[in-house]
Amino acid sequence: MAELSRRRMLLSGGALGAFGALGMASPARALTDWTWAPSGSVAGSGAGADPRWVWDEEADPLLASLLDGGAIPEVNRLLWDWTRNDQPLPAGLPEELRAFMERARRLPPWADHGKLELAARFNKARGIYLNLCNGVGGGMLATAIPNEARAVYYSKGGADMEDRVAKTSIFGFAVGALDAYRPGGSCVVECVKTRLVHAAVRHLLQQSPHWGGDIPISQEDMLVTWHTLPTFAMRKMREWKVPITAAEAEAYLHVWQVTAHLLGIRDEYIPATWDAAEAQSDQVLPRNMGPTPEGVILTDILLDQLAEQTSPGSVSRPLCNSLARYLVGDQVADWDGIRREPVWDPLIRTVWPALVKFREGLIPLPLVPETAWVLDEAVRKYILFYLTKGKETKIEIPTTNRPGS
Repeated sequence: MAELSRRRMLLSGGALGAFGALGMASPARALTDWTWAPSGSVAGSGAGADPRWVWDEEADPLLASLLDGGAIPEVNRLLWDWTRNDQPLPAGLPEELRAFMERARRLPPWADHGKLELAARFNKARGIYLNLCNGVGGGMLATAIPNEARAVYYSKGGADMEDRVAKTSIFGFAVGALDAYRPGGSCVVECVKTRLVHAAVRHLLQQSPHWGGDIPISQEDMLVTWHTLPTFAMRKMREWKVPITAAEAEAYLHVWQVTAHLLGIRDEYIPATWDAAEAQSDQVLPRNMGPTPEGVILTDILLDQLAEQTSPGSVSRPLCNSLARYLVGDQVADWDGIRREPVWDPLIRTVWPALVKFREGLIPLPLVPETAWVLDEAVRKYILFYLTKGKETKIEIPTTNRPGS
């Protein structure tokens, strides 16, 4: 990432001024105790330990050892062409890493291939909503999660957000692909690689002078991010009255349950139903969200990227600001330092619901406002950007933090 522009510095400073001490502090994590019951999980039981203080006891010491021993560059080279779910691991990997990855790549015994196939069809049919929610919406929510914003900013990926977005796109595209969990798909691969990256970041960030918090990427941190994706998307689609059958909803949850397991989230924390997911989301998101200067800076960069993709060189940034605000609401948008747009804000609130109804065959074409098609084209171009970005790079294990960190 280039040196911060004066505008970005002013934005981050403005956020600190507006939110006072809250912008400087950790979120209100200690305000509520962990009360979500493991009986609501896919495991059906568990110790009930607070996930704030649980990490990845299997991957973390392994990656720390590999990083300290200088083995990661060769591991990255060997894993570069490991891309398919059914592909054997490459020869030459350290034996302890190979053994871990063989265990980590197995689907859980409760995985249902019928539901995974239905989820793949649902992802295709509802792609425009899911990619918008997971891409723009999930991105804006992530920058309003202090632990996540700081972890992104001070880790290696924060120095090159183009590359960071590309690698996030790889993961999102893999989960939403028709062959996600088929032998020829790549979701297992990307989940396992992401789990390795998380373990590396945990080890590296603790060595950064800018990281003063707890060990990053706890089980709760991963749950918070998880809820900004499927739980957020399902809530938005229901809010927009997108027709979804009970079987489709269950299947969509299931693909993300399997994904959570492969990312290293313990089964006792993975919600078994949408009711359990929403209850967990309502507990963990409020105590983990708030403003940070890093979040404001990252939001500005992400929205600039989106504006450049939707309409290079034009005034599309106001449209992107309004689209982001519409998706995540005023409080999160204000935390992220997203400007209010007096023209686009009310327009999007009007035209998006009409566009959804038209897409679902609920209203005829003449009733769709003309401005809806400007928004439709912007969303289409963003999704094209989101889906193709992942083809330009591959997920790799970092060996350093952000330069200078």
